[in-house]
Amino acid sequence: CSPTPMKLRDAPSACPSLWRCLPCPPAELRLDLVLSSGQSFRWWESSPGAWTGVLGGRVWTLRQDGDRLWYTVYGEEDEHKEEEERDGCPAKAAKLDVAETDRILRDYFQLDVGLSALYRAWAAADPLFRKVANDFPGVRVLRQDPVECLFSFICTSNNHISRITVMIERLCQAFGRRLCCLDSRPFHAFPSLSALTGADAEARLRALGFGYRAKFVSGSARAIAEGLGTEGLCQLRTAPYAEARRVLCALPGVGAKVADCVCLLSLDKAEAVPVDTHVWHIARQRYGVALGGKSLTPRAYQEIGDFFRGLWGPRAGWAQAV
Repeated sequence: CSPTPMKLRDAPSACPSLWRCLPCPPAELRLDLVLSSGQSFRWWESSPGAWTGVLGGRVWTLRQDGDRLWYTVYGEEDEHKEEEERDGCPAKAAKLDVAETDRILRDYFQLDVGLSALYRAWAAADPLFRKVANDFPGVRVLRQDPVECLFSFICTSNNHISRITVMIERLCQAFGRRLCCLDSRPFHAFPSLSALTGADAEARLRALGFGYRAKFVSGSARAIAEGLGTEGLCQLRTAPYAEARRVLCALPGVGAKVADCVCLLSLDKAEAVPVDTHVWHIARQRYGVALGGKSLTPRAYQEIGDFFRGLWGPRAGWAQAV
């Protein structure tokens, strides 16, 4: 079997030596809904029903078949095989322990959280949720690396998913370690914090089309490197939600919404409810939340989040994702 996932267009069982699976019914996870929803920007549909992306410094292809989540993982290229790269840009299968790859996926998709039970609870509490839930099963919140999540969402201000995806790809190609190449497409790891703190980082980012966000990316990288450090950022997972949010909002380019996205998607704050103008209008028009003023003020932002936390409970951020 060819180890190149983009050529594996048949059922995963066609190549059993390269594919592993986890039990996972669609009601607990829908790859097509979750990986295209703007939670992460490193996945693309490489062939119908198959999603290829970078996770944990490795390249993966995922697909679903009935109640199973299938995956294959690729390792880094041999840096001495330059001739092979020119001829076909190959990747080799990663030599990772099966238990470890299972653990990585279970952690990333938070599969230990029973989603079906949460849907039932949210539907019971909210008639509007109940109306849309059947159309969007299996929407769950990812648990991402905090560094990748933070810098990805700094790039989301006044932006849209397709452009953000291109920006993140450029960021990884310019600053990240090359992992492998599949069907002539190179894949890179997300940049380390140190890679983004160089004196020329801001200028390089501007040349890549980041605009004013270049200053925020490089500035936040320096602020974290000189303060919390990568370890301290990860340790915010154990801090109270309000504390984690306060620390994040002190970083350049991080406002309430970006902080809440990072809290929800990487720091285990399931109660975080990111609010933008769309959520604000939904809260006012569909839920009848009475808020003063004609703009999304900090006070209105907090009140909307509190309203949905009161309605949906401790995993309100998960319900909002649906």
